[in-house]
Amino acid sequence: MLDIKLEMFYNGMSVKSKKPLKGRVTDIMDKKALDFFESLRGKTVALCGIGGSNLPLIRMFKKYGARVLACDKRERDALDENADKAEEYGAELRLGESYLTDLDADIIFRTPGMRYYMDELVSARENGTVVTSEMEVFFDICPCKIIAVTGSDGKTTTTTIISELLKASGKKVHIGGNIGHPLLPDIEDISPEDYAVVELSSFQLISMRESPDIAVVTNLAPNHLDIHKDMQEYIDAKKNIVLHQNAFSRTVLNLDNELSDSFSEYVRGALYKFSRKSAVKSGAYMNSGGEIIMSINGSETYIMKASDIKIPGLHNIENYLAAISAVWGLADVETIRSVAMSFAGVEHRAELVRELDGVRWYNDAIGTSPTRTVKGTLSLYDRKIILIAGGYDKKIPYDEMGEIVPKKVKLLILMGATADKIEAATRSSSSYSEGNPEIVRVSSMEEAVKIARERAVSGDIVSMSPASASFDMYKNFAEKGLHYKKLVMTL
Repeated sequence: MLDIKLEMFYNGMSVKSKKPLKGRVTDIMDKKALDFFESLRGKTVALCGIGGSNLPLIRMFKKYGARVLACDKRERDALDENADKAEEYGAELRLGESYLTDLDADIIFRTPGMRYYMDELVSARENGTVVTSEMEVFFDICPCKIIAVTGSDGKTTTTTIISELLKASGKKVHIGGNIGHPLLPDIEDISPEDYAVVELSSFQLISMRESPDIAVVTNLAPNHLDIHKDMQEYIDAKKNIVLHQNAFSRTVLNLDNELSDSFSEYVRGALYKFSRKSAVKSGAYMNSGGEIIMSINGSETYIMKASDIKIPGLHNIENYLAAISAVWGLADVETIRSVAMSFAGVEHRAELVRELDGVRWYNDAIGTSPTRTVKGTLSLYDRKIILIAGGYDKKIPYDEMGEIVPKKVKLLILMGATADKIEAATRSSSSYSEGNPEIVRVSSMEEAVKIARERAVSGDIVSMSPASASFDMYKNFAEKGLHYKKLVMTL
């Protein structure tokens, strides 16, 4: 008897499985992955970007007989030990400004940060070269159910919560994507009964033509406009998370966010919505009494009080509402409640670094956009704080943040390329008055921490939440957060 099911039903709705051919599902999925890797034998594969996520792919592709080119715009001395590792794993290096010029490859794996429509990639496609990505291939050959999360803010925390809920329910979970872990190298260890929980950025989604079994959109706001040609391209990229779902899929959208909610018209399967402000017919919401409720076609189940959630902030209530909607039918109420009361959050997200002389120091390096800093750090505390902000300019507006800062911040310490924009938005807001807040400009994180230390008194809160990306001074937000934490811990 064939061990095949086309549908899995969760609480009255169904989620697609991969299309079977014949034989057992395990055999089919293993064969699909194996066929792909066998097709690489003798081919030249170019990996764009020599970083931690591509290094495991070099080893895997070499294992299956491919010639691998490791390509990077940076010169060797800027790649630290990664260039050495790439060669050790068997790759040939292509480095420098012309790293994509006349690239003799059968397949190019672009890194998510590359512009999808950059001239070199367009030319490669026109010349018959396959241009793809690690995540696109993973979606094509993954044997298990995929739950994917995208949005402007809250992606990583929501992805992690979903993973924690499934693991606590006894499921084997593979977590990856934009969260930092490539999943394609793990494909040999993934079985049909497992779950892949994936965070997807707009850069990953822009070229994807397959959507997950369960799709979650946390929210949408202007972001990454330094890379996307305009806001519409950014929205259209995010839309790919739902456009290619089928009737057996589930989609979870934020009712409180107009752009996220606008994706409703493209949903083909079961549509769940979540809201912190009003009741929903199907999905999770918080009522006026601060209770989390799950509704299925109007039939309601009490989950917990919002105050039971260990990680603070209104944005984290929204993250739990999204996660609960995604795993409903896979995790029971007691498991959801237990995880919410024990899960301490993800590093670099309103993370308490230390308390010194009565001053609490928080690391919110993940605050890489003004909306994230407003909904996160600036919503958390019952007093005005000392805020360290600024960084790389993603060409997005700061007007909303400017209105909030005088109400929530006593001392604003600014650094980086966006310092001018944040200061201008703050000073031009209707809530600003001279000295409210005091604004200080610095040139480094060391100087920012030094000034915060000098000005803070017992009872104060200092938070580093850039409201900007970190690429002007750091490789990424994590490096920025780690540097800040190191400086704070040496005070």
